[in-house]
Amino acid sequence: MIRTAIIILYVLPATAVLSMIAIIVAFFSRTGNPVHIIARMWSKSILFVSGIKVDVKGLANIDPGKSYIYMANHRSNFDIPVLLGCLPIQFRWLAKAELFKIPIFGRAMSGAGYVKIDRSNREAAFKSIDEVAAKLKNGVSVMIFPEGTRSQDGHLKPFKKGGFVMAVDSGVPIVPIILRGTRSIMAKGSWRINPDKVTLSIEKPINTSEFTRDTKEDLIRKVRGVIYDVFEKGKKFDTSA
Repeated sequence: MIRTAIIILYVLPATAVLSMIAIIVAFFSRTGNPVHIIARMWSKSILFVSGIKVDVKGLANIDPGKSYIYMANHRSNFDIPVLLGCLPIQFRWLAKAELFKIPIFGRAMSGAGYVKIDRSNREAAFKSIDEVAAKLKNGVSVMIFPEGTRSQDGHLKPFKKGGFVMAVDSGVPIVPIILRGTRSIMAKGSWRINPDKVTLSIEKPINTSEFTRDTKEDLIRKVRGVIYDVFEKGKKFDTSA
C-alpha cells in the first residue's frame, strides 16, 4: 500500500496542474490537439511513476491521417492512461457525463474536445451521438469503451449500441483494440496499484460502410467477435499490416 500511496500523492497534484495548463491552452487552440498532447504527457508520467511497461502491437494497421472509431475492452482505471499515453495519435474520448463534472479535470476534457454522453437521458445521448458523427465526418477520431463501464469480473461485457450507430451514420471504420494486463494493476473496486506489463493490440480496421442502423447488430457481433477471440480465447493478435 505504500507504493499506492506514493503514486496517488503524485497523481493528484499532477492532474490538477496539468489540467489547469490544458484549460489555458484550450483557449488558444481550435483543434484541441495541443490539449490532447498534454493529456498524453499526464498519462505517460502516471505509467512511469507506477512502474508500468506497455507493449504496443499493430501500429502499422492504422493510418494516423485517417479518421477511425477506436473501440477497446475496459477492465481497469489504468486503461485510460495506457491508451492516452501509448497511442501516438490524436483522438477524442466519448465519455460518460459524470467525468465532466470533476473540478478542473472535467473542464480540461471539454477543452480537448472530448464528448460527454448522458446515458440517463435518451434525448441527450442521441444528441451526443449526432455530435460525434459530425466530428468523424470532419476527420476526427474517437475512442470508445463499447462495454460502457469496467468489467467487474474481468470478462467481456455486452456492447452498448451508441458507438455502432455513430459508425454506420458516419461510415468511419472501427478499429478494435485489446488491452491485456491492466486488471492486475488496478481492478474495479480496488485502490491498490501493482506494477505490471500491459499489452495493447491494435487490430485491423473493420469497414462499416456496408452496414446500416437496421444491420448494426451484425456489426456489433463482428467487432465483439474480434475482441473476444483475442481477449477471452487467447487467439494470436492479427497485427499484420
